[in-house]
Amino acid sequence: MQSSLKPQSAACSGHSAVIPPHKGTWVPLYRHLGPCSPAAASTCAAKARPPPSLADLLRQDQLRVDHIHRRLSSSSEGIRVSKQAGPVKEPVRSEVIHLHDQPVIQVTIGSERKTSAGGGQQSQAAGVVQTVVLDTASDVPWVQCHPSASATDITSSSSYDPARSATYTALACNSAACAELGRLYRGACVNNHCQYRVPIPSSPSLSSSSGTHAEAKQGEEGSLDNATAGVMALGGGPESLVSQTAATYGSAFSYCIPATESRQPGFFVLGGSGDPSAGAGYVVTPLLRYARVPTFYRVRLLAIAVDGQQLNVTPSVFAAGSVLDSRTAITRLPPTAYQTLREAFRSRMAMYREAPPQGNLDTCYDFTGAFLVMVPRIALLFDGNAVVALDRQGILFHDCLAFTSNSDDRMPGILGNVQQQTMEVLYNVGGGSVGFRRGAC
Repeated sequence: MQSSLKPQSAACSGHSAVIPPHKGTWVPLYRHLGPCSPAAASTCAAKARPPPSLADLLRQDQLRVDHIHRRLSSSSEGIRVSKQAGPVKEPVRSEVIHLHDQPVIQVTIGSERKTSAGGGQQSQAAGVVQTVVLDTASDVPWVQCHPSASATDITSSSSYDPARSATYTALACNSAACAELGRLYRGACVNNHCQYRVPIPSSPSLSSSSGTHAEAKQGEEGSLDNATAGVMALGGGPESLVSQTAATYGSAFSYCIPATESRQPGFFVLGGSGDPSAGAGYVVTPLLRYARVPTFYRVRLLAIAVDGQQLNVTPSVFAAGSVLDSRTAITRLPPTAYQTLREAFRSRMAMYREAPPQGNLDTCYDFTGAFLVMVPRIALLFDGNAVVALDRQGILFHDCLAFTSNSDDRMPGILGNVQQQTMEVLYNVGGGSVGFRRGAC
């Protein structure tokens, strides 16, 4: 599926989106639960359900992590995944399932169809502005279509209607695009229409999204109200937006996720310079891939520094690398590295009152009455002498250290979106590098 990426209204409490410093097609990027979210600004805001609890968010986050680890484990690339990352025996049950506070953008799906009526031509508006989640660890883009027989955890009040779109084409079961779905994403064949199936690990009430695999060629901008229903897949597989648009935009994209409480949107760029080494302010590290699971983008974390002092962790602890993921919230580290980081962090936070753990976040504080909170500086050191100093908002999450551990040092780490916020992350997929630029939004 391809869609037009045209900037929508960027206003949020009088502020406009930060304009990216390089060429490319771009749109404002929001936090789904943030103050600038399109969902928060919709006419249904008054009827909006309450946000998920921190416990629900962390449980859903772990489901996402388990899904990534299982996929890597099944690839037979020598990656170890402990039994704790296996299928969840007791799914998390919640009366209402929400998205995490994940990065979302608005895109226009479809175009208008010309119809003849009464001797003249009339236009049926079929383009619909959808709010979709940015996902760097999946390959098949999908949106909620009309009518929908079941609800998802990404609900929609205005879904895309293929019957009214002049740009929609269902793909045949024997098409090359259908074959590219592979065993993981390919569903049944219905009326010679190729069916897809995409796992949704963060939704305990819905195990997957399924439907007709189709094309929606870029068309004119639609005029219908926005919706929140879909995933913009940016992984390395052949069906992802990055692969589909490589000839037009080059194999490059970037995003900047705004801070949690920011009232100014970030941005998502498709295309652009593509080469972070050519721009000022970027630190660059090699982009690595898994041969059997090209979906995931991986970087090599070598060390961690706290207040400028590098932690005493053997480099081999980080040998499995770290997956870059825009939807996982909390960064996962090898246990040995996490325990060393936690010890260093706690020693520098000894003047503050400790608070009970929150889920798998075990280093929490009660800042009640604290006039000023001084948080230790944390920097991640990547291959290529790339030193990425985290924003303060990427260090504490709900007053807890915003890191947790895998259950085994041999499992790949995951660099989550809490640590990525306020910096531009530029994926030069074709050139094999990743750039980080601090303070970009």
